[in-house]
Amino acid sequence: MFSALFDQGHSVRVYGDLIEGTAKVQGLPVTVVGSTHHAAIGVELALAQARAVLACVQDHPGQPIVLLVDTQGQRLRHRDELLGINRFMAHMGCCIELARQLGHRVVGLVYDQALSGGFITSGLMADACYALPQAEIRVMRLPAMARVTKIDEARLTELSKSNPVFAPGVDNFVAMGGIQSLWTGDLQVCLAGALAASPGPDERAALGAARGGRSMAAAVAQQVVSA
Repeated sequence: MFSALFDQGHSVRVYGDLIEGTAKVQGLPVTVVGSTHHAAIGVELALAQARAVLACVQDHPGQPIVLLVDTQGQRLRHRDELLGINRFMAHMGCCIELARQLGHRVVGLVYDQALSGGFITSGLMADACYALPQAEIRVMRLPAMARVTKIDEARLTELSKSNPVFAPGVDNFVAMGGIQSLWTGDLQVCLAGALAASPGPDERAALGAARGGRSMAAAVAQQVVSA
């Protein structure tokens, strides 16, 4: 993966479930942060990723950040819940947002698996998030969604056939606008193009409307802004 994305001589390394380092994309230096091994994001990994983002902000002002996403979501342990895993993950998301506000171009790439809060506070916090075609993306399994929404699982299964909001899968997240596009072919060219794009307003709701995946989100958001 690293050799396909980055120039030769990169210093991206794997430390347990953490991906961290620096690299060049067609000569452009970037900071690389992410997770691997279908990582469950616990307090330690959330802090490690946040620390890497803040180190880039401090030591390399304005340098682009590439977020590599492979996570099964937050770690479901009593210890992490008692320590407030939600706040640690929120801190990670806030660090990414700080980098964006200070002029760092942040690009996310789901290269394997992206589930639940581990995806929401990483790839979905980027200026734009992309995915490989074989990636697996979902926020909540249908049985869990049924328990939370009190809607029968059979009904949700039926809805998922025609409405991407209820259905897992990378193509459905493209339809909803959460994933900008799928990368195929030369990944260095894809990444270089994403890094070169100028950040603008969040267009995910508008993309979802245009692609037929979220028909009402953009319109409702506009009504709220105009109210």
